[in-house]
Formats: sequence, structure tokens, C-alpha cells
Amino acid sequence: MTYEMDIAGLKRELPVCKVTDDLYIAAFVIFGDVELTVHSAEKLLERAPEYDYLIAPEAKAIPLVYEMARQSGANKYFVARKKAKAYMQGVFSVDVKSITTDAVQTLILDQTDAEFIRGKRMLIIDDVISTGESLYAVEQLVEKCGGIVAGRMAVLAEGAAADRSDIICLAPLPLFNADGSVKE
Repeated sequence: MTYEMDIAGLKRELPVCKVTDDLYIAAFVIFGDVELTVHSAEKLLERAPEYDYLIAPEAKAIPLVYEMARQSGANKYFVARKKAKAYMQGVFSVDVKSITTDAVQTLILDQTDAEFIRGKRMLIIDDVISTGESLYAVEQLVEKCGGIVAGRMAVLAEGAAADRSDIICLAPLPLFNADGSVKE
């Protein structure tokens, strides 16, 4: 089963995948799709509020946040990492449970990142916002570092996230029943 998606004028066939017996999602994977990444970054930047830096959770949003930084001429962007690395000093962390991940994950920034973020307007970028848990975790990290959330953007907003007025997205993504029909 697939679902044809129009993403700001660019069409893609998304595979419909089982999450639970009565919940299926259309899998949106931006990895490896250069045309989609470049297109989505351009279209999101057209709608972006004023910001100082971009930040995204690891991992699927990394190509998107990179491309948005490149297109906007920014020399720096941030990634909330899933694990502390040896080079990270004075880490800030937040736990998150995502719809597409089995276990609780941790998102991390370090003191060096916090020094850049402090007092700055941060634009949170993600590939898909669904439950909003990853988004909320990144917001908490930004605030722990002394930053200001300037906005929240994603290529797609899934399910109820599409109704949120605080998220800027390129298209809504429905949830599905086991037979592939859109959930009402």
C-alpha cells in the first residue's frame, strides 16, 4: 500500500506502514531524496518567521536543516543529538518518546551549543511532526540553553498535528486504517 502525497507541488508515493493493529502511517523518509530535500527547504524558508539559528532533532531532519542553512546563507545550525559524544562538555538533555521509536530517547546539546543559543531566536525544524513529542523535547532543550523558540516548522504535519496553529508545514499527512483508508 502507498499514499500519493503532494508536497508543495512535488509528488511522492509514501509506503503505508503498520504502527499498531488499528493505526497505520505513511512513511515519509527524506534521506537520499535530494530533490525533495532541496524543494522542501526552499518552500519552508519562504514561510519562515525571523530567526537567528536553525535546530533539528537527530536524525531524519538533518539533511533538511542543513539544506535550509545552506540556502539561507547561514554558517551554523544545530542538531539535538541522541547520545552524548566524547567532545561534548556540560550536556543539556531531555527525554522523548516518539510515535516511530520503540524506546524512550534522549536529545542532547552541549555547553558550546548553549553559548551560541543563549538569547537567540531558534527555529525548530523537523521532517514530520506527529505527536509533537520530539518537537516539545527540542523546545525544552532550547529553553534550557537560554534560547527563544521563534517557530516550529516541518515538511509534514501528521494526524492532529495538522490542526495545530503553532506549526508551519508544507502539507498535512493523514493517519490510516489497516485497509489503507484514511482515518476520520
